[in-house]
Amino acid sequence: MKKFDQNYSLLSAMYEDEYFPDFLVDKIRELLMDTISFLETGETDLQKIQKKFDEMTLAVNKLQGEFEQNDSEIETAARDSIGETVAYILQWFDVVLDVEDAISARDW
Repeated sequence: MKKFDQNYSLLSAMYEDEYFPDFLVDKIRELLMDTISFLETGETDLQKIQKKFDEMTLAVNKLQGEFEQNDSEIETAARDSIGETVAYILQWFDVVLDVEDAISARDW
């Protein structure tokens, strides 16, 4: 089973931008790490993979209120950073799934 690239910095653009509180970016990172752990099991069923990405995306959706309470929001820079990270994850694990489909459950 393939392990994720430990040299890749998840959500680097969000961490570099002071607009996004690190503790909230950490929550998104943990959701991504959970998805990565799932993919590290060697799962190849695209329906199961999509379901896992849907779960992750719905959990990110639920964080929007916390971002707003901390004078932030999941906006363009966050969407781009999350999208780039998901695209890298999909590529790393050779998952033939479009990033837009993978995070299609988003409302951000």
